[in-house]
Amino acid sequence: MSANIRPSGVFDVRYEQDISLNRTRGDKLLSNGLFLLLLLVPLLTVQGPFGVNLLPQLWIGTIIRIAIFAIAVQGLNILIGYTGQISLGHAAFMAVGAYSSAIFVRELGMSFWIALPLAAVFTGVVGLIFGLPSLRVKGFYLAMASLAAQFIIPWLLRYPLEPLTNGSRPLEVPVPELFGISFAHENAMYYIIIPLAVFMMLAARNIVRTRVGRAFISIRDNDLAAELLGINVFAYKLQAFFLSALYAGVAGALMAFESNSISRDSFLLDRSVELLAMLVIGGAGYPLGPLFGVGFVNLLTQNVIPSLIPPLNDVLPRLLPFINPVNIFAALSPLLFGLALVIFLIAAPRGLAHRWEIFKISWKIRPYAN
Repeated sequence: MSANIRPSGVFDVRYEQDISLNRTRGDKLLSNGLFLLLLLVPLLTVQGPFGVNLLPQLWIGTIIRIAIFAIAVQGLNILIGYTGQISLGHAAFMAVGAYSSAIFVRELGMSFWIALPLAAVFTGVVGLIFGLPSLRVKGFYLAMASLAAQFIIPWLLRYPLEPLTNGSRPLEVPVPELFGISFAHENAMYYIIIPLAVFMMLAARNIVRTRVGRAFISIRDNDLAAELLGINVFAYKLQAFFLSALYAGVAGALMAFESNSISRDSFLLDRSVELLAMLVIGGAGYPLGPLFGVGFVNLLTQNVIPSLIPPLNDVLPRLLPFINPVNIFAALSPLLFGLALVIFLIAAPRGLAHRWEIFKISWKIRPYAN
């Protein structure tokens, strides 16, 4: 939206400028500068090569977690935000990527660098299988069909595939290596995850600008009209499911190798709901929506809610004496998260990315924003 608007006096004089993601010199400097700053973060921690303590080491884990989930939510954005197909089994596809990449390395002796893309493609194929119901059903019924993946895949991982997946027990994952260099430390994994996350975010942004992406959007807006225009709706829906699952597979594989251990309990239904909430909060159908949503939910769950629980845990038992205090404490975290989501949907139903687009447009057309 804001990408189609230039500041006063800035014009496109070449076709390359018109199709560029960063259309002004300032945009290019800002995006490249932010990427370089991200790469400098591990160098400024106490565990970095220089031993300086300018930034807390906790930032590394936080940024890695945001980057991994941003990849997963970007896949969900391709499916829901751009194609209009609902999925409630995204965490299960992350589990497929995590376990398949670990099995490729542990059982087949593959390198991490080969196992990662193979696991992503394999997860995409699994997504194709669960995308087949989109030929006949849509809306609520498609959501129920996709929910089947959330129950079938964890069941397969726990029982029939237990010799390979270790069932309900955690599965140890080997440390990635490159030319004999180990990536055991999270600062080293940072330089795998962050560039890959940036690349996949840019890839998703460019997919939307292609013929395939325009077909996705037309199906989202009106699938009947798209079919009348000659678009093979079912084929493009399957492509959306494949790409969405592929992104989830990459995120799951990165999560497995970053923590060196995976557990089936990390990919249950509550994780799928959390991923969907991240997309809704960030803004479905916007390139930066997943990043905003993941960042906001991470801030909410890691900082805001934990700070609110102690005072509420002191007050609520006195206000609600008929409820067991243990039950109040157990329900506070999901209750506050749900309340924040409801408030957010009322105040900003189109997400943070929409607000960001409005801000950028207002800045570009200043002083005529009002």
